[in-house]
Amino acid sequence: MMKNMEARRRIRYSRLREDEPDGEDERDLRFEYTPSSLDRVPWKSVALALFLVSLGSLLLLLSYFIFSGHMPGDPSQAYGLLTLGFLSFLPGFYETRIAYYSWRGANGYRFSSIPGY
Repeated sequence: MMKNMEARRRIRYSRLREDEPDGEDERDLRFEYTPSSLDRVPWKSVALALFLVSLGSLLLLLSYFIFSGHMPGDPSQAYGLLTLGFLSFLPGFYETRIAYYSWRGANGYRFSSIPGY
């Protein structure tokens, strides 16, 4: 551990510019999007969203069956399934909706709004 700390002390750093030069219009390229990055489909995120929607729907359906008496179980089990169903359904539905409207080409919806995993 001491060797690692000693190696860090020997690193030479260079100073950054303190202010921007006057008259130059420098853009931060991190925030510039190209059209290809806006239209790229995040397939893993879409698959995760579809999985969350289906899992949430299943859990909500099971909680409904327990509440209505079509399936044996305590109400406490139904409340747990209801809570887990909402927690998985809502984010999945949100991202699925964004992906669907992006695929349809609706104004204001882009695949870049969906985080990539």
